[in-house]
Amino acid sequence: MPKTPENLLEYLETLGIEAKTHRHPPLFTVADSQSLRGEIEGGHTKNLFLKDKKDNFFLVTVDEDAQVDLKTIHHKIGAASRVSFGKPDRLMEFLGVEPGSVTVFGVINDEEHSVKVVLDADLMENDLINAHPLTNEATTSIRRDDLMRFLEAVAHEPLVLKVTE
Repeated sequence: MPKTPENLLEYLETLGIEAKTHRHPPLFTVADSQSLRGEIEGGHTKNLFLKDKKDNFFLVTVDEDAQVDLKTIHHKIGAASRVSFGKPDRLMEFLGVEPGSVTVFGVINDEEHSVKVVLDADLMENDLINAHPLTNEATTSIRRDDLMRFLEAVAHEPLVLKVTE
């Protein structure tokens, strides 16, 4: 059973990580979420759940305005071949979320370590990073260094590199 947003927030608290969560109507796209600008400070994420032909899975987290070239990103992230979007059933299996709620926090559900996390270097220049807390009905703000602590705690050491054009 995947963890709930409440489980995630409790886990962050047990790690001593301060997170501020803003509730809002469901947001399915970056365009939807841009309506909240001004209310929520920091870098806002766009997340791509990708797979290569050898069934290696990647969660690529970039700034919401970033352009990602899906034809060449496999070279940058170490995929075995060109990548495509992972299917919704695999997204639920590995990250415990549905399309529209993809988030870096989803790796709390990836106990088998099936997904490689890739964080874009440009996004990581922000002191504060915003992501869905396993639901697209909220946005959680967390400090960049605390995001790295969270990923370490769930044994998902991220690859931090420039993936955007």
